[in-house]
Amino acid sequence: MRVVAELCGVTQLDKMVYVICNESCIIRTLTVDTLSPLGDIHVKEMRNPIDLVVCRHDRHLYVADWNCCIWRVSADDHSYVKWLPTDSTCHVYSLSVTSRGLLVTSYDPPSLRDYSMTDRQLLRVVEMPKFVKWLWHGVVTTRGTFVVGHRGTSQDTEKEAVSK
Repeated sequence: MRVVAELCGVTQLDKMVYVICNESCIIRTLTVDTLSPLGDIHVKEMRNPIDLVVCRHDRHLYVADWNCCIWRVSADDHSYVKWLPTDSTCHVYSLSVTSRGLLVTSYDPPSLRDYSMTDRQLLRVVEMPKFVKWLWHGVVTTRGTFVVGHRGTSQDTEKEAVSK
């Protein structure tokens, strides 16, 4: 019998692919060409990863751990640290890398939080309009605007949309 875990994050740095699965403390590493396994990175305290991104500049992986924290893991020596604890006012759903830092998508309340990668300081918070009921993901464009995937529009609270 083969048990397959729910894949919840994939990213690439150089010739390596990094993969995380739901309810696992392991980041799998694979070759980019053949997807051959290279080994695992164990983040012992990580409980329920939900998203994964990589910063090419600092060569760190950032992993959102459901309602707990964001882990920073070195792509080079696999050391890790609980980089940003989250609290009851910020429920992390997804991550993306910006030119200035790490963009955290929070579903409750629906908002985007931009953190500096150098000192973990909160740079800005972008609140969503009241009709946005669930915020799935956000990215920053090269012009500094945001593109978000969400549920809830001004016409229909159950409709899903992508907005700028």
